[in-house]
Amino acid sequence: QVQLVESGGGLVQAGGSLRLSCAASGRTFSNYAMGWFRQAPGKEREFVAAISWSGGATYYAASVKGRFTISRDNAKITVYLQMSSLKPEDTAVYYCAAHPEPAHLLVQNFVTSWGQGTQVTVSS
Repeated sequence: QVQLVESGGGLVQAGGSLRLSCAASGRTFSNYAMGWFRQAPGKEREFVAAISWSGGATYYAASVKGRFTISRDNAKITVYLQMSSLKPEDTAVYYCAAHPEPAHLLVQNFVTSWGQGTQVTVSS
């Protein structure tokens, strides 16, 4: 059984920054792409960012490109989402996700494992 545990959510003012972390455990994640999705109240869950196992390929939703950066540390089996220039519309529950390579499958909403989610609230 695969477990993904997110941390780092919270309340921040518009224009501020937050870094989310997702630690994986339970099995080897060799050749697994990892990513982030989010779900705002009353809306469907949407793709945010994904990164390949090697870290050489990254993908971003248009709404966050240039403001968010995804990275990973395979030694720690952890993926990060650095969020900057946050906007009130970024308010959502953020979910960590994992799926076997290639990473573009996460962009297409193919997900094998989900985390429990962490709340991010951006005040105006």
